Amino acid sequence: MSKIAFVFPGQGAQYVGMGKDFYDTYETAKQVIDLAGSVTGIDMEKLLFTENEQLNQTEYTQIAMLATEVAMLKVLEEKGIRADMCAGLSLGEYGALAAAKVMELDDLFKLIRKRGLFMQEAYPEGGAMTAVLGMETATIREICEAVTKEENKGVVSIANYNCPGQIVITGKKEAVDAASERLTQAGAKRCVPLKVSGPFHSALLETAGQQLGKELAEVTVSDPVIPYYCNVNALAVTEKSMVKDLLEKQISSSVCWQQSVEKMIADGADTFIEIGPGKTLSGFMRKIDKSVRMMNVEKVEDLEKVIETLAEEVAC
Repeated sequence: MSKIAFVFPGQGAQYVGMGKDFYDTYETAKQVIDLAGSVTGIDMEKLLFTENEQLNQTEYTQIAMLATEVAMLKVLEEKGIRADMCAGLSLGEYGALAAAKVMELDDLFKLIRKRGLFMQEAYPEGGAMTAVLGMETATIREICEAVTKEENKGVVSIANYNCPGQIVITGKKEAVDAASERLTQAGAKRCVPLKVSGPFHSALLETAGQQLGKELAEVTVSDPVIPYYCNVNALAVTEKSMVKDLLEKQISSSVCWQQSVEKMIADGADTFIEIGPGKTLSGFMRKIDKSVRMMNVEKVEDLEKVIETLAEEVAC
């Protein structure tokens, strides 16, 4: 039997105006975004829908992305589209938490606001991330480890296992630059610096994870109503006892995205719906497994196409 997986993108996909047609069209979406604003004290309409410099700052990007994704998610659910499992890339994992109903939305929005602040403050400058294209994972890992051992360079490690042929490295800028140079010399097709404000998913953010852990201690979590596949180990989370520890570790751990998708496919997912701005995850899927169906919901017209496609299948 066909199984649907909801997947949510992470930081980097944001843009001014994302989610506006949902906000203007559906009261449910408006209520979600307004709730995010009321619990965080942020003017979400201004942040999301007007030109500003804050949208690309981590402390604001995270709440903006999550509010947009959850607004779209709730409209999908209202239209009767349900997932059998879910996952999210980095920040997107919090969209998956919403889909799995692990915590109340006001707690989720408060938490992601704190997460963004903790990550921004943990390493405010001197960090970097770079996408490495067309190189074997083992070689990337070896070069990162070699650079890290050099006393004057600092930490560099793998941040994301996105898809075959694309690995993201993270750490101190000098170390990331040195690793990128060696990776290029060793045969990497390209090394592309990412426009991010910190060394996300590296050991340099362990303090941010610890701070988040203290916040999580005060939050009530529930057993997921559907499994969500976590970034830390690509395994399905099905019990609330697993949630807090994994979320604390997630900030400084590598994101096992390719492995998560492969595990969902092994567990029966054959239809993936990317919910949120952009088509980053759809692009990754083309390299992970072309045999599964990939749809995305970014605009209201995308939602209508998804509803129509799934309705035709039920009719058949």
